[in-house]
Amino acid sequence: MFVVLVEDDPYIAESICASLDFLNISVEHVSNARDADYFVRHSAVDLCLLDLGLPDQDGLDLLKKWRSDQIHTPVLVLTARLQTQQCVEALNLGADDYLTKPFELDELIARIHALTRRHRGFSSNVIQFEGLQLNKDTQEVSYQAQVIQLSRREYSLLETLMSHPNQVLKNEVLLDKLYGFQDSIESNALNVHIYHLRQKLGADYIQTVRGVGYMFKVPE
Repeated sequence: MFVVLVEDDPYIAESICASLDFLNISVEHVSNARDADYFVRHSAVDLCLLDLGLPDQDGLDLLKKWRSDQIHTPVLVLTARLQTQQCVEALNLGADDYLTKPFELDELIARIHALTRRHRGFSSNVIQFEGLQLNKDTQEVSYQAQVIQLSRREYSLLETLMSHPNQVLKNEVLLDKLYGFQDSIESNALNVHIYHLRQKLGADYIQTVRGVGYMFKVPE
């Protein structure tokens, strides 16, 4: 999962980023509307955490622009504003949910999972196809009831693939979701992770679409 956090308070941002990183969620932190707009428009963002009080533009105006441009990335608004009307306005402009600061990190994580689950059409945090099961709450993967040990990147890659069954995901999209906008990524990093997953799961689940990317193939 790739999350963009738009927050100009460095202390709040550091706390949220640390929590997401601990849960193997790739997160890109930006502190202004200009950078937020760039990342949402040019990367494979699964969710945007949007603070409304930004230094260069009101978050509500940014949200309104995204929705008018048919950008449907799920947006969870983070606001210190106490007026109910501000939250109502955010929802009316296309926000998917909101949290009023201060909030508990556990609640934030739960809402992140709920929004991405709803956006992808899943009813729970457990994804299962045949004997392969991935639990987002425990980050445990099992096959035929046997737990499979995966690295952080392997888990994130498998979660992304299983969340889009029978869909071809381009290499650059998968790299975005694994690493965000990091510059220092080995050219064969994705291939290495795919190779290790196939070693642990077998070769049938993950199919290569030459010149494009990879697909999680649901067994018939």
